[in-house]
Amino acid sequence: MWRTAIGLTLSLFITTASAQEFQHEASPLFDSCGDGSYQRAVKDGITLGISPSPPYTSLDPATGKASGLDVEINEAALKWMGVSKIRYEVAPFGQLIPALLAKRIDTVSSNIHITPDRLKVVSFTGPAWWYGPAIVTQKGNPEKLTSFDMLKGKKIGAIAGSAADEYLRKIGADVVAFQTDAEEFAAISTGRVPAIVEDDVKVLEFLDANKSAPIEIVGNVKVPDELIFKYGYGYARYAVRKEDCSLRAAYTQALAETRGNGTVSAILKKYGLSNRNLFFFPL
Repeated sequence: MWRTAIGLTLSLFITTASAQEFQHEASPLFDSCGDGSYQRAVKDGITLGISPSPPYTSLDPATGKASGLDVEINEAALKWMGVSKIRYEVAPFGQLIPALLAKRIDTVSSNIHITPDRLKVVSFTGPAWWYGPAIVTQKGNPEKLTSFDMLKGKKIGAIAGSAADEYLRKIGADVVAFQTDAEEFAAISTGRVPAIVEDDVKVLEFLDANKSAPIEIVGNVKVPDELIFKYGYGYARYAVRKEDCSLRAAYTQALAETRGNGTVSAILKKYGLSNRNLFFFPL
């Protein structure tokens, strides 16, 4: 009898599992492998491009020392890759891809998401970690915004060149683009815009440091699948030039190894996050 029960349970499990269709946000990116980009990084070092955006990335002007969640993940991955010489260049987020294409930097190492526009010009590593988008309003949510659909036609703030910027333009919002986090948070705090769309991690960090800020995250907002799988709020990754395939392949495996051995989990927890931020689907 127990063999029959186990067999029935196993059969039901297989049927259920095979019926579920999993989506992929990235396609194979091995077009140009065989280049020398990885070996150059090992031999000559690498220049990482970051934007000033705590808690992800920042650079101390006095010491020149980079710090932050993404800095630590990048450095752990590069250590696994055998890349020991690391240089940093700091620029506003919207200027990082142009800097990459101009070869002033070798990677966009502030976390960056896959979007249709970005795929036209750069390539991406495998997943590093995950966070979600938040709709942020003034206290009390004066316009009673409860969904992303309600942002259409409204003046909404976002960081220039971000995934939020691209998605908001796609759905027909009147985007007010900001170059820095400080400008963006000032705009929503003073009511210059009725809402902004920003990373939940970044908003929570801001609210923790500015407990009297007159803003709030709108709760219980469903994130559209399109926003995750097409317009940029899937996994946080890093970007490289399309022709640097061997560097991308090495970086991707390095991130898989550092996720697999617990390093990324420890870094996330150091910054107040959890293993929930390893995956964008519920654990």
